Amino acid sequence: QVQLVESGGGLVQAGGSLRLSCAASGRTFSTYAMGWFRQAPGKERVFVAVINWSAGRTTYADSVKGRFTISRDNAKNTVYLQMNSLKPEDTAVYYCNAVKPGPPFNALDAWGQGTLVTVSS
Repeated sequence: QVQLVESGGGLVQAGGSLRLSCAASGRTFSTYAMGWFRQAPGKERVFVAVINWSAGRTTYADSVKGRFTISRDNAKNTVYLQMNSLKPEDTAVYYCNAVKPGPPFNALDAWGQGTLVTVSS
């Protein structure tokens, strides 16, 4: 059974930074593209970023391009999301998942609990 555990969220002021982590188990992590998604209050979950299995290719949503960086450590079965220059509109619960080739980058597994990021103005 695949398990995804996100961490690293918190409360930060606009302009600040956070680094999210996602530990994955139950799947051959290194053979799958991994993505980050987010769900703002009252809105649907949307794509944020994806990294291919070898970490050689990344894709970002336009709203985070130039501010967020996705990376992965296959030896640790972990994917990261470095978030800089945070804006109040980045406030959301952030989730990771293995994804199908895309776009669209549809999730493969059940969602974890996510990690809440709150950006104050």
